[in-house]
Amino acid sequence: MYINPSIFKSYDIRGIYPQDLNEPIVFRIIQSYIKLFTPKKVVLGRDVRESGEKLFESCLKAFTQAGIDVIDIGIVSTDQYYYAVGTLPVDGGVTVSASHNPREWNGLNFCKRGAEPISSESGLLEIKNEALKNNWTTLGSKKKGKLEKHDVSYDFLKAAISMIDISKIKPTKLVANANFGVDVVLLNEAVKEFKLPLKVIPLNAKPDGAFPKGPPNPLLPESRKEFLDLVVKKSADLGVSWDADGDRCFFADEKGNFIEGYFITAILAKEILQKHPNSKILIDPRLTWATTEEIERSGGKVVVCKPGMTIIAARMKKDNIVFGGEMSSHFYFKENFYRDNGLIPLLIILEMLGKYNTTLSKLASPYTSKYFTPGEINFETENKDEIIKTLQNKYEKGKQEFIDGLSVEFPDWRFNIRKSNTEPLLRLNLETRSKKLMEEKRDELIDQIKSLS
Repeated sequence: MYINPSIFKSYDIRGIYPQDLNEPIVFRIIQSYIKLFTPKKVVLGRDVRESGEKLFESCLKAFTQAGIDVIDIGIVSTDQYYYAVGTLPVDGGVTVSASHNPREWNGLNFCKRGAEPISSESGLLEIKNEALKNNWTTLGSKKKGKLEKHDVSYDFLKAAISMIDISKIKPTKLVANANFGVDVVLLNEAVKEFKLPLKVIPLNAKPDGAFPKGPPNPLLPESRKEFLDLVVKKSADLGVSWDADGDRCFFADEKGNFIEGYFITAILAKEILQKHPNSKILIDPRLTWATTEEIERSGGKVVVCKPGMTIIAARMKKDNIVFGGEMSSHFYFKENFYRDNGLIPLLIILEMLGKYNTTLSKLASPYTSKYFTPGEINFETENKDEIIKTLQNKYEKGKQEFIDGLSVEFPDWRFNIRKSNTEPLLRLNLETRSKKLMEEKRDELIDQIKSLS
């Protein structure tokens, strides 16, 4: 059996179904995981993708045939999966998901006990090497593994809501875009079970793995436009949009402005430091000025870390960091096993709107009026290393760092350029102290990168 080695990424496994990832390949990968980690009992879940059911069944067969007991948590968001592995009596877990990738993709995301990530640095490389062996053998057991079904939704919601004072939430009209995942279903359950005073205006709310409007990525311009237009049309107080597996959440203010994850990190950090004074807050090196300023002003300690789900979770656990935020809108919480969560940020912001009788535009204005960013700009190119090296030489007079790719800082502007961990792209981020300078430097960098591509 041929397995394309490129499906093994830094944090998970992702490939196109069925040519790169299919039932026999998934069976082999799962049994390779069993050989290396020897679990007795695991959690198994999946997202809404059309190929998910078949790949889920292949996972289930691989586990039970080897005598491993399985808790089936069904179709869930990735943060529900982390919660299940973190709280149930299991040795680890796997969810069948490819996050926000297009519909033809699927993948596998592994965890150890306590929702601890399995990455290329903590076992995924070994799983890859085992699965690619020419003399690979199937595992069997006289005693088949048991299967039990478990709905984690209520307990997951209860744990998330316990992090805020729900009495502070004021009546709020909220546009909620699930991008055909399960998050609006979850949100409506939270409203019903915990009597949250929210009027939810649903968008793309029915789970649908065909993703009829294209890739379920809230950052794509067409997805963002539909979402922002509805916030304005419905005169909503707030908008929230998730990617299909629900581990990232994005926000719109009451004016229909998209608020970058970078600025949401600063807003959340300020509030979390009120509850956890003098704590460490983790940020990534792509955009740093607004978050660093707010964390230090609020009495926190800044920890800059290379982005990536598994890298950040491990660093937060090691250094006892209470909160981490990436500009890509992954938000990590100590109380959530140091994993990312797409519901907790919404709850904290709802609490803040009521507690301070304010709006999201006002919460964001200290940062959006001072720091200017065009959003992440992506380039498809074969010359990634050459481009980074050329920019390093051209901007040698700036302060340079190499935590992730190349970061260059001048008094009035800075940029970061890095290779994507999950897609064949070069990613550019830029921030300045004026809008005019942002537009100038954006165009300057785009022209240079395109000329080298």
